[in-house]
Amino acid sequence: MYNLKQSTKLDILLALFVSSLIAANLLGTKITLILGISVSVGIFAYPLSFLITDIVTEVMGEERAKRFILAGFMSLILVIILTLISVKMPPASRYDYNQEYIKIFGPSLRIIIASMLAFALSQLHDVWAFHFWKQKTRNKFLWLRNNLSTIASQFIDTTLFMFVAFYAVTPKFTVGFIFSLIIPYWLFKITFALLDTPLVYLGVKWLKK
Repeated sequence: MYNLKQSTKLDILLALFVSSLIAANLLGTKITLILGISVSVGIFAYPLSFLITDIVTEVMGEERAKRFILAGFMSLILVIILTLISVKMPPASRYDYNQEYIKIFGPSLRIIIASMLAFALSQLHDVWAFHFWKQKTRNKFLWLRNNLSTIASQFIDTTLFMFVAFYAVTPKFTVGFIFSLIIPYWLFKITFALLDTPLVYLGVKWLKK
């Protein structure tokens, strides 16, 4: 069996990290129902990014994980620029779906800012918190460090995005209404974080091997 070098494994994790971010942002405009609660389909992709940064922080350290965040941030900027250019380009006469294309890929500037801000701050907090708990636990209790850092970071991500993107956009979007959206969405993210705990152990073992 071919034995991958650690540098190759990091490249694979970086590719998965960036892919999960792009997928969450491009696909996340669709809302679905899970257990009667409205959530973005991006909930299936975005938690993977926190899983990966926790694995990298555990094995390679805080600074290497921050490089992942920088790479992801730059990738999102490029995707947004290319998306805006694509939306603004005039359609060919034989292309009949331009209005639908604009509706799907034409996010508002406010949502773009909310997404970028929430991503950067929540991911940086996740890496910092994971490293903080790693020192406090003396490298023990990986499951605890993974979940404590992710639970807090996912709350930061959800709250920042919801308030920056939607607060006062209509009279309906009051502080109370936005928190009524944040809490169930955050609880879903917590559930995903708890379920992916075995994957953290597998990922750390794979990267160390």
